[in-house]
Amino acid sequence: MSNDPTPGTATNPKRDEEPALPAGYELRETPPSVDAFVRLRRAAGMSERSREAVERGLPNTTYGVHVVDATSETAVGMARIVGDEGSVFHLTDTAVAPAHQGQGIGTAMMDALVGWLRANAPDGAYVDLLADVDGFYERWGFERTAPASKAMGLRTEEL
Repeated sequence: MSNDPTPGTATNPKRDEEPALPAGYELRETPPSVDAFVRLRRAAGMSERSREAVERGLPNTTYGVHVVDATSETAVGMARIVGDEGSVFHLTDTAVAPAHQGQGIGTAMMDALVGWLRANAPDGAYVDLLADVDGFYERWGFERTAPASKAMGLRTEEL
């Protein structure tokens, strides 16, 4: 028997299968509702976005997913890609409600996003993300860019 990872597991990100979720959850290939987006960011301890910003931004999602608890139909996770659909893709708004963390929901969402990129992003495109956690995104090949490049940002109220 080989020590190679089983195709379709989180340790094999080049898989062609549907992202695996535990029983009782469903991955949907759409961004969440505005209400769910705001609620999930808050629950995950992420910075707030105004309702107006979310209402304007979500329709511009290049590709997004959200995961629902099949029993309650409540969104418990979300992730999306934004960009110019050609040369730049930015993974953003990846969040899982704390009560549902540690069950593979984040992994399934990232598998879906990376699978979409493999099927749709042209060669030479740049894919980036800003992460507040260590050791999660690396399994899909993401690496720190500093010191070669540094992430920078500002809020519109600072302009």
